Amino acid sequence: MPRHDPIPNRPRRPHADRVDYRARFRRTMGWMALAAFVSVLLALIYLKSFGDPVPLHMQIATILGVGFTVLVGTGLMALVFLSSRSGHDEDATFGEWNDDGSDRPR
Repeated sequence: MPRHDPIPNRPRRPHADRVDYRARFRRTMGWMALAAFVSVLLALIYLKSFGDPVPLHMQIATILGVGFTVLVGTGLMALVFLSSRSGHDEDATFGEWNDDGSDRPR
């Protein structure tokens, strides 16, 4: 059975580009922290809009829950894009696969 052509290796990007990606990631996370802060404020305003007093424990739970959820979600998505743009995804190889799906040599 014919074998597939091998995928050529791409040249690694210089170290300066990788530092640029880290700076871009930090800048993006700054914006995401601002988005988390705005989300927390909007959630607290929504809770206050019902007219009932909001207990302190509920305010703390809202701040922590909404804030960390937005930060974790946006942080993970930013890491996916950072990994894709910086070339780390191309560094991961799984060996040479045979046509039958096994990884053993022929």
